[in-house]
Amino acid sequence: MTLSLCMIVKDEAAVLSRCLSSICSGVDEMIIVDTGSTDNTKEIALSFGAKVYDFPWCDNFSAARNFALSKTTMDYWMWMDADDILPDAQLPDFLKLKEQLTDDTDIVMMKYETSFDEQGKPLFSFYRERILKKSRHYIWEGPVHEAITPFGNLLYSSIAIHHKKIHVKDSDRNLRIYEKWIKSGHPLEARHQFYYARELYDHRNYQKAIQQFEQFLTRPDGWYVNKLDACRLLSCCYHEISDEPKALQSLFASFAYDIPGAEIFCDLGAWFFRHEKFLQSIFWYSQALNSPKDETSGKFLLDECYGYLPCIWLCVCYDKLGEYKKAALYNEKAGMYKPYGKEYLENKIYFQTVHHFS
Repeated sequence: MTLSLCMIVKDEAAVLSRCLSSICSGVDEMIIVDTGSTDNTKEIALSFGAKVYDFPWCDNFSAARNFALSKTTMDYWMWMDADDILPDAQLPDFLKLKEQLTDDTDIVMMKYETSFDEQGKPLFSFYRERILKKSRHYIWEGPVHEAITPFGNLLYSSIAIHHKKIHVKDSDRNLRIYEKWIKSGHPLEARHQFYYARELYDHRNYQKAIQQFEQFLTRPDGWYVNKLDACRLLSCCYHEISDEPKALQSLFASFAYDIPGAEIFCDLGAWFFRHEKFLQSIFWYSQALNSPKDETSGKFLLDECYGYLPCIWLCVCYDKLGEYKKAALYNEKAGMYKPYGKEYLENKIYFQTVHHFS
């Protein structure tokens, strides 16, 4: 099976070589669509043998991506952003995947890891549609936070693309695009109402974010994984405006959509800890510690909620209750997940110097 790489770029000279170097040996064609660069982005793309096209920017990511898709000529195509990389250690697995890909696969879902700790361990990850069959005529949808709704025969791969952003160029861009879209009379589909609410939350417009999250949660066409995340962010909004009862209610509302993951349990543990209800906090952090990590569910995964953070907070809770040996035990468990963790190392010194535990 042959494979095209599809990218849209603008002023990406700082990162484009890094991206293309990581993937160029694994694809048969590179389609780079430039939306108005003023640096040497296009020259870098041409130096890698890419086919470069211009597309006038119209505040619509899907329009640009679909234009790139229209230029592909291979059996399958994959997308990357300029600040993405395929890690060197995963290139052999990627080449093997491509070699073994059969015509009955429509979409290859791959992990997307977008933030990392000081040792490069992923902190935030989720699965996304990454390699798609051209003959299925998939299209991108949405002016921003664009996506393709997966359908057909899906193959889940453990290969991960890393998102390695160097700097944020325009932190207001996504919110501006959404509000322009709304002002022009376009109704927001459920998924985009969720992302619009997220943008409002990120810009600390908590009251308006609450309104949008609550409207989204009433929509029958919203994806359940987005509804789980909406409950968490809604809780954060209520916390920011000091409405703690509703912050708690929002977390429990997530139970209606699915069995909670460790993220929800950690948030519940944090709520009860803030209110100095340490036994209740222990209960919820214990639930987080025992939660299975379902990587193929489509949920946004906060990886440290599955081990390290529950152990750290169980340590703190037991310390607050005066159960110092239990506290030290959970700190050592935290160290098994992350031996270089700042919290674990500071706690270890505390138990050695204050309580004389070895």
